[in-house]
Amino acid sequence: MTETPVRYRNPLMDSARWNGVELRDGDIIVTTPAKCGTTWTQIICGLLVFGQPELPKPLDELSPWVDAYFRDHDDLIAALAAQEHRRFMKSHTPLDGLPSDGRVAYVATGRDPRDVGVSMDHHMANMDMEAVMKIRVATMGPEAAAFGDSLPAPAPTFYERFWNWVDSDDISISLKGLLNHIGQVWERREEDNIVLMHYDELKADLDGQMRSLADALGIAIDEEVWPELVKAATFDAVRGNAETLTPENGIWKDKADFFHKGSSGQWKTLFDEDDLERYRARVNELTTPEIAEWLHREPF
Repeated sequence: MTETPVRYRNPLMDSARWNGVELRDGDIIVTTPAKCGTTWTQIICGLLVFGQPELPKPLDELSPWVDAYFRDHDDLIAALAAQEHRRFMKSHTPLDGLPSDGRVAYVATGRDPRDVGVSMDHHMANMDMEAVMKIRVATMGPEAAAFGDSLPAPAPTFYERFWNWVDSDDISISLKGLLNHIGQVWERREEDNIVLMHYDELKADLDGQMRSLADALGIAIDEEVWPELVKAATFDAVRGNAETLTPENGIWKDKADFFHKGSSGQWKTLFDEDDLERYRARVNELTTPEIAEWLHREPF
């Protein structure tokens, strides 16, 4: 008996939007917490699927964010049904909220949550909230009223915003949501159709990680074009192609700034030891030492 997926919903997305998506043999669902390398993972999947250093269409068309309220749902379903290439779709929904299908590959990327918190803060500052609200009303219709006409105002300082994210019991955009998401993938990482990668490993060995992903997806590598595929997935190349690779067109103040730094460890200059002890205590409430150590790349 198939279990009913858990519904994850917030003002920007709803996992129930997967209803109506007819999955196919070979589909790829990129399922990551926000700011863990989602777009990077989508780009890599696209480069592997098409086997060429330039994607044939903007990433937003090739790999839509299914959960998000940024498209009319009927239009989204029709666009996915019309795709003839091997599909690679974006989601910020954990595994228990997605349709489960053994023919589908679920690809997840984890990242040090402290880096996620820093990146999330910049990400939200770059988002044109007025545009977001207009798109949401246009795609949701009367249902949009349930969320109001604006998002809550952020706290005035980064420090406050970071701790609000850490301490929140919201199960979507929060430390708790990130650890729940990665924890589910971690528990199923030995399954043949589950792939779990780490942001820092992609940075350290992009070639090797891309080869490993190609193998997991059953994609043969053309060694002649391979160096160009790896080069196209580097941060500099991606940022230089921001016009076609930035997702969710129309909601960013600066497309190039969507790919801000792509670095790790920015948090190190922002917190003292007392802050880190407080942070570790919260992590230990929410996940296992094994998962915490894997995410943070250090004993926990």
